This record gives sequence, structure tokens and C-alpha cells, in this order.
Amino acid sequence: MATVKFTAMKDGDKDDYEFLTAHEIDYAAKTGERLLDALVQLDEGLSGYKITRLGHSLQAATRAWRDGADTDWIVCALLHDIGDIYAPYNHDEYAAAILKPFVREQCTWVVEKHGDFQRLYYAHHLGGNRHARDRFAGHAYFDDCDQFCERWDQSSFDPDYETLPIDFLRPFVLEVFARKVYDPSVIRAGERVPLTDPVMANTRTGASL
Repeated sequence: MATVKFTAMKDGDKDDYEFLTAHEIDYAAKTGERLLDALVQLDEGLSGYKITRLGHSLQAATRAWRDGADTDWIVCALLHDIGDIYAPYNHDEYAAAILKPFVREQCTWVVEKHGDFQRLYYAHHLGGNRHARDRFAGHAYFDDCDQFCERWDQSSFDPDYETLPIDFLRPFVLEVFARKVYDPSVIRAGERVPLTDPVMANTRTGASL
């Protein structure tokens, strides 16, 4: 069987859909690799900053790694702007949708809302509302998003910062996207994990890369 038999989905049978499911599982298993390829394309994206969008993403993830962050935070820092190419007006929601089946609920929320939180740093210069994030005041993950943006996002446009290469970060991405989707033990709804781990950060400081 090289293809399904139907030309309209309502005409498919059990064999058709079992065949497609096998193909979909195989394709989904390579999601991490495709995202890493897409990340490299950010080098061709929006210009004007002192570093490329890929450089920004790598720098954000590097800062997370050096802060002792866990794998979920590192991968989210790396991929938080992956939507810049295809969804420039809702890149945060785009990235969150990609990450949602594979990381903590906490991290998904932060990635989804980081666009509003980032407005704190620039919106007033353009006549916009720099306090758009205030509508989330009191949310369990508000402070996490505040720190994500302050420590890893808004600060990661420095061409002189020593940034980890994408090959160093590749295993973190592949680990996350190899997980069982929507696994409750991964999603951990309602739980919070600190962005930083001082003990781990000390271990990573000065580590040979």
C-alpha cells in the first residue's frame, strides 16, 4: 500500500487510517530536527538589530542554560521566537502552540504571553501600551513571564555576549520533542519550576563547551 485508497476522507476505511497513522507517527518523530532547521532560517528574518533573530534565540537559550534552567526552560528560550518568519503578528502564540504538547504548562503560558510582557520595554516609545501585561496580574505564572523576559529575552541582543552554538543546544530540543505528547507527568498543570537554579548555574559557569 503506497497511498490510501480514498479521495475523500469519508470514504476511508480502517486500513487507510492505520496506514496514515503509521506515516504520521514516523513524521512526527522528526519534529525536533525540522524545528532546528527552521531555527536556522531566522538568520534570514527581520533585520535591524545588532544580531540576527537566530543569534537572539541562541543567546536567550544560552542565558537560560547559564542560569541553571532546566530543559523545558532552555528549549522554550531557544524557540520562543520561532514564529517570527511565518507568524509575525502572533509569533508568541505560534511558538506556544508548537511547544504545548511537549513542555510544562507553565512554560507554554510564558511563551504564549511573552509578546505582551515584552511591550514593557518599548511600546511607550511608539505610542502603545507598555502595560499590556497587567491584564494577567495575579496569574500563577505572571512572575515567571516577567523574569523570562527580563533575564533572557529583552537582554539577548548583545553581539559581544558569548553564545552557545546550536549544536550544543540540539540535544535539549531532540529530548523535548521525543516525549510522549500531552503526558501529564510532563505538562504538570499548575506546577511552577524556578527559571534559575543557583547550584546548577555555578556548575555550568566556566564549563568547557
